[in-house]
Amino acid sequence: MKTKTEILIELWIEARTRFTNQLSSLSEADLKKKLEGVPNSVGFLIRHIGDVELLFAKNVFGGRDIKVQAKTVVAQKDTGEWTNLQELKEYVTHSFGRLRDIVERQTDDDWQVVISTREFGTKTKAEAFGRIISHTTYHAGQMAIVNKYGN
Repeated sequence: MKTKTEILIELWIEARTRFTNQLSSLSEADLKKKLEGVPNSVGFLIRHIGDVELLFAKNVFGGRDIKVQAKTVVAQKDTGEWTNLQELKEYVTHSFGRLRDIVERQTDDDWQVVISTREFGTKTKAEAFGRIISHTTYHAGQMAIVNKYGN
């Protein structure tokens, strides 16, 4: 029988394909695409997903050794600098790996530990993990729309 951790990782990876499946078909020109009246580009959304994954690894799961400069979170807007596709792909590969490494170390009991964050209040680690899953898929949906209809 699988552990809670194994099951949650499987769910996360499957949900994250809504994001990762898009990465292989993007071009650098796609990174600058935006919808009229919408501030965030495809490149910004990719970087933002990586930033938040690293923040979760550090702040929710206690990865004290994780270094993150969450530029998209700090700026709270698209600064237009997310235009290097290879760098962005490497960044989200890194963020996924760091988060996965720390999530894999969780025991079944760890998922019921209550944590508090400024961003979303008090939750169990399992509930918080649901937040990162939905965050990534939410922005993956935005990416798909911006890439399809944006200029």
